[in-house]
Amino acid sequence: MTSPASQSDEILESSRRALRNVRMPPIGTKSQALRRAHFWGRVSKAALAVGAVLVGAGIVDAIIDGIGFWGVMITGLVGAAAAYLLMRYPDMPMPTTESLRQTDLGTLAGKTEIWLESQRPALPAPAVTVMQDIGIRLDQLAPQLQTLDDNDPAAREVRKLVGEHLPELINGYKRIPDSLKRKEHGGKTPEQQLLDGLKLIDREIETMTGQISRGELDKLAVRGRYLELKYDTDASNA
Repeated sequence: MTSPASQSDEILESSRRALRNVRMPPIGTKSQALRRAHFWGRVSKAALAVGAVLVGAGIVDAIIDGIGFWGVMITGLVGAAAAYLLMRYPDMPMPTTESLRQTDLGTLAGKTEIWLESQRPALPAPAVTVMQDIGIRLDQLAPQLQTLDDNDPAAREVRKLVGEHLPELINGYKRIPDSLKRKEHGGKTPEQQLLDGLKLIDREIETMTGQISRGELDKLAVRGRYLELKYDTDASNA
């Protein structure tokens, strides 16, 4: 006989599979901008390929004084095939935990949003709701990142927060077996620890955005050290 805990895990897994098949909205505008740029890049390549095929056909036509009906058909088929392939491939590279650490500041917010969107099916509903808030914060942070140099200490703190702490928090939760995610450990369940961590990061992104806009970069470095201590303390209590 199946235990209630096993039934609960099966229901949870079924819900996650259903979520994977549902097209969920983006969590921010920067991820949409990156996807649009990738799409129009493919359109441009497809247009150039079709143009090259037509130019090639024109040259052949001039050399042999006409390519005839079959030449026109072949030209059309080759052009259509080239356009089809270039519109479908290559897919937009999916950001990874490793790539987020090296991402340039100009695309860091957008790529972090894309990575977060891909994690939603594995996370509980309350965490997904907080991730929507983080998407808004990342949209607000993106213009401020344009004012920083890649080697600026403030830039390193921002990159550490969204490129290291945030992925590590989510990946750590995903590694926990489903049967243990709702069991208390250290006074909190892993789901609650995840939710609290996401809320903390949401607040930190808001704070960092304000400090960068005001030029308070020294305070930002202090906040970065505080966050590291906070994570170390939480990890030792887990």
